Amino acid sequence: MRLENKVAVVTGAASGMGKSIAILYANEGAKVVVSDINIEAAKVTVDEIKANGGEAIAVMTNVAKEEDIQHLINMAVTKYGTVDILVNNAGIMDNFEPAGEIEDEKWERIFAVNTTSVMRATRKVLPIFLEKKAGVIINLASAGGLQGARAGAAYTASKHAVVGFTKNTGFMYAQSGIRCNAIAPGGVETNISTSMTGRSDFGMGRIMPGLALNPRTGQPQEIASIALFLASDDASFVNGTVITGDAGWTAY
Repeated sequence: MRLENKVAVVTGAASGMGKSIAILYANEGAKVVVSDINIEAAKVTVDEIKANGGEAIAVMTNVAKEEDIQHLINMAVTKYGTVDILVNNAGIMDNFEPAGEIEDEKWERIFAVNTTSVMRATRKVLPIFLEKKAGVIINLASAGGLQGARAGAAYTASKHAVVGFTKNTGFMYAQSGIRCNAIAPGGVETNISTSMTGRSDFGMGRIMPGLALNPRTGQPQEIASIALFLASDDASFVNGTVITGDAGWTAY
């Protein structure tokens, strides 16, 4: 029970990695706030947690909206009294477009969900963490936040920004008992591709040779295990860094 009596907020927790993180956290003793734009699917995650003897609530959240982020954290505090762990997992893909094919609307949408939401949720929990001089933030970055051709230019830029934000936050608040780290998954079996609205043939053509080097596709539970480590006291000396979970894909 490595997270006993902790309160965790997990965004994008209705499916994929977020769902696996929420369920594992609950199994390790945390009270979990399951956040997702798909509230019905979020309730299914909550039902699974409760069926295993855990405690959780579902909160509908469009992370691209500031007011929804405010509501999410306020609900967590209202229900459980505090927040101890924030997992910024919600994210969407681009269509593998290179720079010359980017449309402003899609660029702004990707940054709103993948990057701005991370900043806003972090900003919202920081007063809570600073008051008690303790707190953990875990951001889901991507292999695309470390390399240049794991997605299109917009997604790649958004995840590079998350990596930089993570490092800055981890260092800035390190002396206040707050840790901020990121996970950079490689190819993982999730439904993030459903956020795509098409595909750039040119972009995919350039990326395909690298895809052939991927040792294997991961499972959401494997990323959840990393998130558990980072949330626990086992990672007390780990701060402001990125843990890659990609079976060695980026080692080439």
